[in-house]
Amino acid sequence: MRNAINWFEIPATDFNRAVAFYRTVLGQEIRTGEFMGVPHGFFPAEDAGVAGAIIAPPDAAPSTSGPLIYLNAGNTLAAMVARVGAAGGQILLPETSIGEQGAIAVIRDSEGNRVGLHAPPVG
Repeated sequence: MRNAINWFEIPATDFNRAVAFYRTVLGQEIRTGEFMGVPHGFFPAEDAGVAGAIIAPPDAAPSTSGPLIYLNAGNTLAAMVARVGAAGGQILLPETSIGEQGAIAVIRDSEGNRVGLHAPPVG
């Protein structure tokens, strides 16, 4: 097993709002489509890397108390955090150094999900 995680899903009650939020905050395209009858907004991913999507199933239940996933912020963590409020989210933990592992921030997205952003160490 190369990674403990290979796929993740972030639930949305308003799919278009959630896709717009992540497009804005990440500054990247989110490709949309449908999979098994459920709208999906696919995060960019390399062929063999971890992938995931924003999903809008009928039983979507966004939460700030469930598992916490961290999206890769690369070297743009500060810029991503700066776009959160205008995109309809809230900063729960501002950019914070985690030592030799880099830096993190934790946000609440437009749907009410708690999501982390991680930047690797500069080096």
